[in-house]
Amino acid sequence: MFNRLPPLNALRAFEAAARHLSFTKGAEELNVTQGAVSHQVKGLEDQLGLKLFLRRHQGLVLTEAGQSCQHFVRDAFDTLNSGFDAMLTKDDVGVLTVSVSPNFATKWLVPRIGKFAEAFPDIDLRISSQLRHVDLHREDVDVAVRHGEDEWPDLDAVCLMAETLFPVCSPALMAGKYPLSKIKNLVHHTLLHLDQREDWRKWVDAAGIKGLDLSKGAVFNQTSLALDAAASGQGVALGRSALAAPDLLAGRLVRPFEFSLPVAYAYYIVCPKPTADRPKIKVFREWLISEAKADEAGMKALGIFAPISQ
Repeated sequence: MFNRLPPLNALRAFEAAARHLSFTKGAEELNVTQGAVSHQVKGLEDQLGLKLFLRRHQGLVLTEAGQSCQHFVRDAFDTLNSGFDAMLTKDDVGVLTVSVSPNFATKWLVPRIGKFAEAFPDIDLRISSQLRHVDLHREDVDVAVRHGEDEWPDLDAVCLMAETLFPVCSPALMAGKYPLSKIKNLVHHTLLHLDQREDWRKWVDAAGIKGLDLSKGAVFNQTSLALDAAASGQGVALGRSALAAPDLLAGRLVRPFEFSLPVAYAYYIVCPKPTADRPKIKVFREWLISEAKADEAGMKALGIFAPISQ
């Protein structure tokens, strides 16, 4: 009884060569060299103690043993393909673990998970909120939303939302002694900062505004905190379009000035390349994109010109 299966690579090389009756064409299909296929087949023949091919001037001919081997090897690969297809086809239900930053979770994703559950009741989201980038190849996480440039060559990455910077504030600050309908009145309001005041510095320089004291005002380590402070009337924050969109659409924040500053960073949906077409991941990716486009459409309808989807 043959109790040790030949190496899978040898069986793949044999099956491809047998189907094409050519080592060269089999090698092209497998994206290896002709010599590699020939070597694998020779090793298989040596292990079996049987000739599988006859080498003729006009090409390869399967021996009787080769014909028999081709039959059950092909059936075995067909069974494996069918099994994996069936398994992945059913992969549109159950748990989907998603890694996101605390800012994205708080301001964008968490308020929407009820809509996702209603639309896809057979998928249970598990939201993992953390600052570090998890290793999607090693950790038990299916997909992540990351903020940065397109800098993940080992992952499948789809841009979810581009970003622009612009001031946001409570609607209450649009009136009063120094209404923010006038950009010069910024000097009379508290600026709420993020990242050691760098974002405000970039925006002010690009807008050509003079006389603003950027050394004053609270500094927050999370965008969500700065936006919440602005919504409660504590001052003017520099909002990033993606995270500010829900508060703008709900009327908790307003955008007093039209000038915005595009930034290089964006939000990306990332996952390992081999799993990018898994049904659950595709469903979640498409849903995220549709939500981003809905935000953009809503903001345009309200006259808030802040492109966020891409």
